[in-house]
Amino acid sequence: MKILLTGGLGFIGSHTAVDLMERGHDVVIADNLSNSKIEVLDKIKQITGKEAKFYQIDICDLDALDKLFEENKDIFGVIHFAGYKAVGESVAKPLMYYENNLISTFNLLKVMQKYNCKNIVFSSSATVYSPKNVMPLTEDADLGASNPYGRTKLFNEHILRDFQFVNPDYDVVLLRYFNPIGAHESGLLGEDPNGIPNNLMPYICKVAVGELDHLNIFGNDYKTKDGTGVRDYIHVVDLARAHSLSIEKIIREGRIGFKVYNLGTGTGYSVLDIVNAFNRVNGDLVKYEIAARRPGDIDECYASPKLAEEELGFKAEKTLDEMCKSSYQYQKNNKK
Repeated sequence: MKILLTGGLGFIGSHTAVDLMERGHDVVIADNLSNSKIEVLDKIKQITGKEAKFYQIDICDLDALDKLFEENKDIFGVIHFAGYKAVGESVAKPLMYYENNLISTFNLLKVMQKYNCKNIVFSSSATVYSPKNVMPLTEDADLGASNPYGRTKLFNEHILRDFQFVNPDYDVVLLRYFNPIGAHESGLLGEDPNGIPNNLMPYICKVAVGELDHLNIFGNDYKTKDGTGVRDYIHVVDLARAHSLSIEKIIREGRIGFKVYNLGTGTGYSVLDIVNAFNRVNGDLVKYEIAARRPGDIDECYASPKLAEEELGFKAEKTLDEMCKSSYQYQKNNKK
């Protein structure tokens, strides 16, 4: 099947492209390169031996998106990754986040309707859950995002839910990610954000290779075992596989309606757990300092992954050590 990946050269999108192509699917990638690099396209080809069709467009440009579909009328489904994703930045620039992350989805649904493309997998987030929930989080836990980034994900979920309700012949899968880290075993693909990283693992890696002096740990007074924030970290290769399984569930079953799945391991690790594991498997490379909390961060967040295992046949397989080793290997290979 031909699958369109919006934001397909990004961290998760590129790994998903590889997984889909290795399963025999044709991949079309749309990316504006605002937080990704064109070199990733060649790396995908190096790994798979296949070429993804690429469009350098912004999904907020309705005409450009329409042209893509006009040239690819056989797209079976869309995996929608495109969007701004930094919690801290969203607090500082809420209008930018609401405009970009919502208009891109509006445009996508309009064009999908026009070209009779009826399957979408949406890249959502654990940030849609209320911080007042008891852990682990199940898919029916209370919703209530605590920052603008999370609210854009939650609003998009509502848009997709309402859209599918009045278009029951469409299939919509919401995948609520917890914290993806790690890199492809080839060392060619990984997380490589522009500027100073917003996420923990790329920040750790840049310290490890000497690009940054030390890691800032934002807060050590959370209500956790060591005072640092606890999250559910999942290897990006596992996460990518869940997207392929979602598409293949639609292909296999014909119609699945509206589905929501958590993608995590079910285990919470603190920031210090991650730093200590990284130093243990890669050498004592990362110094850190405690800094003030970031706006919008919560004490802990980890998943109940049972539903994804039961309905998608998905279970995270890779260990924390593998996440730390592959992340560092990628950063060494791509040191500036």
